[in-house]
Amino acid sequence: MNKHIIAIGGGGFGRNTSSFLIEKYIISLSPNDCPRICFLPTATGDNDSYIVRFYSVFTRLNCQPTHLDFFKRTVDINSHIMNQDIIFVGGGNTKSMIAVWKEWGMNNFLRKAYDEGVIMSGVSAGAICWFTNGITDSWENELQILPCLDFINGTCCPHYDEEPSRKPFVNKVLREGIISNCISIDGGSAMHFIDGKPFKNISFKANKNSYNCSYNNDKVIQKPFPIFQL
Repeated sequence: MNKHIIAIGGGGFGRNTSSFLIEKYIISLSPNDCPRICFLPTATGDNDSYIVRFYSVFTRLNCQPTHLDFFKRTVDINSHIMNQDIIFVGGGNTKSMIAVWKEWGMNNFLRKAYDEGVIMSGVSAGAICWFTNGITDSWENELQILPCLDFINGTCCPHYDEEPSRKPFVNKVLREGIISNCISIDGGSAMHFIDGKPFKNISFKANKNSYNCSYNNDKVIQKPFPIFQL
């Protein structure tokens, strides 16, 4: 049984509801005709408008959408998560999201579901959370490296082309040897991992890519992944 993670650098339904390319791609990975997909909006404190945008898109697609609240009365998490085909984690404050998850044991429930073949996906905070470390703007004044769930070995940076502080920070931590490599994902692009290894770079907007960034011979090397254009 293959284990899938789709890490989106930015974009998708969280910003607009005009293009459903990456959402359709994620749904297409399930072998079920009408897969069950659960949205986790924890990183925004279960923001109501974000939840509405999720349903406004996924109710139009061939799937069964639900969401899971942590800031209202919370359902039986284990049974709900294990009853899903796909998990989609929204963007927001990654540090706060992971802290809430750990309090509820969510990291263990997600690991169990992942190991049993539930497809994991998400954008921004929902992209980096699957890695050993993520580069996050959870703190207002600076980017930092945050320990995450460690489903995928390594470090991830979303919004690589969208926010001007991202590339300089990746270059800095590579030069200083704080990290050895970084999967850096543009907005409008997503990396699809199978069994923890890069499988395919999915571009759902023009001229968007993902990169394996490393440092060698006193140079930062930014190696693009081949593009699969939706």
